[in-house]
Amino acid sequence: MTIKKAEEKDIPLIKSLAEKSWRANYPGIISDEQIDYMLEIMYSEKALSKDFENKNYKYYLINSAENTAVGILGFETCYEKNTTKLHRIYLLKETKGKGFGKFAVEFLKSEIKKTDNSRIILNVNKENPAIKFYESQGFETYREGTFDIGNGFVMDDFLMEFKF
Repeated sequence: MTIKKAEEKDIPLIKSLAEKSWRANYPGIISDEQIDYMLEIMYSEKALSKDFENKNYKYYLINSAENTAVGILGFETCYEKNTTKLHRIYLLKETKGKGFGKFAVEFLKSEIKKTDNSRIILNVNKENPAIKFYESQGFETYREGTFDIGNGFVMDDFLMEFKF
């Protein structure tokens, strides 16, 4: 397993990995219509390019031992005072249970220790089984939130944090 910093030229790969992950993991949690909508607003060429323009936003490709990209990690340092936001950690379904998620979170924590940030936050859908994974990595729920994302859709999430 390796993690490699993504570049703008990797946008098509990031988009593809996100779509494969979402289509495999989110049915039954949110509707297909909401999946389509969220992929378009979060993973369009324009949206991803905007992320790359933000100097605090970083994307990484999570690679298998064969150096094949199997997931993405996207986070933003200084999202709030002393806080990094984990925006995206998506893995292909076939990687489940093989340590890729833990590897990515450990990498994230090591990167954040190099900054003056002392907290990592994330949103996770209340129905997402990944909640247990985040708890196993030391994250705790600090709030619940329902967020209108447009087009008649909402995100009904737990807000979780990890403090150093």
